[in-house]
Amino acid sequence: MTYPFLRRIAFSLATGATLALAAVSPSQAAAKIQRLVSPGGIEAWFVQDATVPLIAMEYSFTGGSAQDPKDKSGVANLVGDLLDEGSGDLDSKTFHERLDRRAIELSFNATRDTFRGSLRMLRDNKDEAFDLLRSALTSPHFDTADVERIRSQVISGLRRETTNPTSLASRKFLEVAFGSHPYGRQTNGNLDSVPTITVSDMKDYVRRVLARDGLKVAVVGDVDPATLGKLLDHTFGSLPAKADLTPVPDVEAAKPPQRAFVTLDVPQTVITFGGPGVKRSDPNFMAYYVVNHILGGGGFSSRLYREVREKRGLAYSVYESLLWMEHSALFIGNTGTRADRAGDTIDAIEKEVRRIAEEGPTQKELDEAKSYLKGSQMLALDTSSKLAQALLQYQQDKLPIDYIEKRNAIIDAVTLDDAKAAAKRLWGQGLLTVVVGRAPQAAAQPAAAPVTKSN
Repeated sequence: MTYPFLRRIAFSLATGATLALAAVSPSQAAAKIQRLVSPGGIEAWFVQDATVPLIAMEYSFTGGSAQDPKDKSGVANLVGDLLDEGSGDLDSKTFHERLDRRAIELSFNATRDTFRGSLRMLRDNKDEAFDLLRSALTSPHFDTADVERIRSQVISGLRRETTNPTSLASRKFLEVAFGSHPYGRQTNGNLDSVPTITVSDMKDYVRRVLARDGLKVAVVGDVDPATLGKLLDHTFGSLPAKADLTPVPDVEAAKPPQRAFVTLDVPQTVITFGGPGVKRSDPNFMAYYVVNHILGGGGFSSRLYREVREKRGLAYSVYESLLWMEHSALFIGNTGTRADRAGDTIDAIEKEVRRIAEEGPTQKELDEAKSYLKGSQMLALDTSSKLAQALLQYQQDKLPIDYIEKRNAIIDAVTLDDAKAAAKRLWGQGLLTVVVGRAPQAAAQPAAAPVTKSN
């Protein structure tokens, strides 16, 4: 991915002011979402919108970095960086020239559970855009010069992370939470694994993961259903019918309270905290989502922000969010402070977490959080790309196709008792805490091994 920044500029210039008109309200989107099945059997969630001459597509394959070999973490990430570095009869330079000439945005990335891609183009360039994507997915080159160039970039990034307290805290937190489970490894690999990844490893990953049975697609834009069906078949139809995935077991994150310390000589101490979360499939998920907004997900309005930033001036920012995956779930938060105030900051966070676990939120907090979460949906889906991303996520979360229409009613149905029960279950055990900085504020405790379940 040599020129993504230039492509973004070209795309913006090509679309001009019309991008400002690309908004689709949630209510409009709900009425328009179609379940399209191509002649070849490729399914997509589709919103036809001719407001502006753009098409945005988001898609994913089941697999992600959890499919990396145990001793070669980073394979999926490297594949994502190399798929657009030449394919078919196009070398890397020519491939990118074709993208740039037509202002086509094409990208790939790996999460823990999925290998994802994004494609955005002007309507008149759709045939070339979809054809370039087909070529990248089905006949990537992985030429030695390109592989080594991208590998060196990844390794440079990993070296920078060794002195980045936020990166170190994230890595350590996942190790504490998930141990040897695939979720305990970083998607971008490490300095030991990335140098050992071979072209054969990457080709094997493509063969095993990029298959039609794990494919989910969302498309929003100015294209009719019949044309889109043909484009989907042309792009994805020649992929293998079935993936060959390594089974990934369910895993429960390590039980809190635990604390770990990583020594790093930096001016600011970084604190990452969290614990076992809740899966998206939990029938009471929305209660957890709302109460999490109250504690740490609501930005300037959250309890943690008020207690840590506004009242005590311990940190510039503090946040906490829910992270759900296919085989586990976490809540995870982060803040940074002066080394001599790290202990006070941890105490303030733990005190507020303990208070909401014991007492729950107030009715006023609940009402305000519900109102914000309903209203903010308008901004979350205000462009074709954002809507396509949301529709893909809903598919991955196994939500119904009319979820956008039902979402506000689900939020409204959360009662104060629901929120209190969710807070107690989510935060009643305390915190897993990782501190990265100059001097420990408390002795690190050994991490208990997470509990692994068979599927």
